[in-house]
Amino acid sequence: MAYSVPPDTQRDIAPTGKLRVGLNYGNFLLVLKDKPDGTPQGIAPDLARELAKRLEMAIEFVKFDAAGKLADGVKSGAWDVAFLGNEPQRAAEIAFSPAYLEIPVTYLVPAGSPIKTIAEVDRKGVRIAVADKSAYHLFMMRELKNAELVSADGIEGSYKLFIDSKLDALAGLKPRLLTDQQKNPGSRILEGQLTAVQQSIGTPKSRESAARYLKEFAADVKKSGFVAEAIARHKVPGVSVAP
Repeated sequence: MAYSVPPDTQRDIAPTGKLRVGLNYGNFLLVLKDKPDGTPQGIAPDLARELAKRLEMAIEFVKFDAAGKLADGVKSGAWDVAFLGNEPQRAAEIAFSPAYLEIPVTYLVPAGSPIKTIAEVDRKGVRIAVADKSAYHLFMMRELKNAELVSADGIEGSYKLFIDSKLDALAGLKPRLLTDQQKNPGSRILEGQLTAVQQSIGTPKSRESAARYLKEFAADVKKSGFVAEAIARHKVPGVSVAP
């Protein structure tokens, strides 16, 4: 199928003529381990390559190890488009497409914890480990009123903090918490979800025609089945195509 993208839109998306794509390697659901030759793998890299193909451009991947660092990359002009969680605090500088995929967020509590429900977590004296500047961290900073958030660098850092400091709960993406639960006999994942991280495609706020094109692209890859096929191809559990 041929895609005709106006030259001015191409220039707005990638002013250098090469599509620079920001990836968050801290999100193991969307970005898998690179191939031995360094080629990125996963849902986000597949979408990025499809975008570059439609734009008829070469692609360059810009790699970050945490969501907050990827989001901050917009300030230095490190990337043209980025695959990251759509958060109001990031929207001041980043124009987001509609979500193409969503990931449920909940809590893991240790063996013997008296906490039974998500609502019980937000209480005085409860300490929660969370990945610093992740989309759900930003959400929790706005929404939680009583519990104390203790942040660490990246998802792995928040898990280590939860274990080493014996905190009351670990906030995280449910698919990752399932693997953490297996390492901690007696620990429990709380039913339901605190929120769902909406994964979107972002571009610098000033690039209006780029934002319009990414909106159309996100809608098309959902409707065509491209996102669903990528989820199945990479065998990613616990995520779904965004409604």
